[in-house]
Amino acid sequence: MSISVSEFRSWHRPLMIMVVAMAGLVVAAGIGLVVDDRQLLTESIWSKPFKFAVSFVIYGATLAWMLPQLRRARRTMWTLGTAFAVTGIVDVGFIALQAARGTFSHFNLNADPVNVIGQQIFMSGVMGLFGVSLIIAVMLLFQRVGETALTWALRAGIGLAALGMVVAFFIAGSSEGKRTVEDAYGNPVALGGAHGVGVPDGSGMPITNWSAVGGDLRVPHFIGLHAIQVFVLAVLVLTALAGRVSWLRSERVRAQLTGLVILGYTGLFVITAWQALRGQSLIHPDAATWTAAGATLAGTLLPAAMVVAAARRRRPQGRHRAPSEELARA
Repeated sequence: MSISVSEFRSWHRPLMIMVVAMAGLVVAAGIGLVVDDRQLLTESIWSKPFKFAVSFVIYGATLAWMLPQLRRARRTMWTLGTAFAVTGIVDVGFIALQAARGTFSHFNLNADPVNVIGQQIFMSGVMGLFGVSLIIAVMLLFQRVGETALTWALRAGIGLAALGMVVAFFIAGSSEGKRTVEDAYGNPVALGGAHGVGVPDGSGMPITNWSAVGGDLRVPHFIGLHAIQVFVLAVLVLTALAGRVSWLRSERVRAQLTGLVILGYTGLFVITAWQALRGQSLIHPDAATWTAAGATLAGTLLPAAMVVAAARRRRPQGRHRAPSEELARA
């Protein structure tokens, strides 16, 4: 379960450079949240860089660990990871630059040279990040990483991350059209979209700033992007518990339970995307959303109970390799 120094050194270095840079931005933006009172639509100008930096630290570290575990097309995977790292630094760097300038990074249609050039690079970067994630997801279909549960977790996690990025492409198209707002200095800024579906930005929940009055595609975007961390964490928890729970020592049982975590989480992603596209806030679900959530929960917990019951009835036969050994072989 632990990570040795030698294993840590084998992590994808360009991605780790990106992670360190993003961690630095987390600190800088965190300080900005406290000492800088400039705002965009009632939110601190440093809120967006802070959230993006945190997200890239988590996702980048996961990729940096995962890519060296792969046994096929290792050079291609290294190149893809490097492309992701460079693109991530450029894109989030633009978000931070716009925040420092007191203006918007997303949907900004103003004609000043910095914004015009930055928007072109930014949009190209978004496509690049999606393309890299999609290629990695496809290539993961043709190779196994450690035990079955971990392989499923990585495949499904990267796949949902790619779908989460697809959702981001619908944000501008599903929101209100061109409008004029003020930047942090009171200057007019033309915006070509909004995060909310059917509602303007500005009435957000605490911390996330997701819309509290209408649909917001940032919800499924976030859920999809961080699926891989949830799935790998589920594998680690099951592996840790297997040391004390005899029926979890079966690789098949751990794989089945991991598959059900993937099923339930995918259902959550679909439901939140459907909810947002209907213009409904995450915190104000209607009867249809509750019904879908209940069906997803039942469709996950009932099979899980059946797997556990069957595993507990089954007497262990032979010696199973310790789960920690399986992860070590990954």
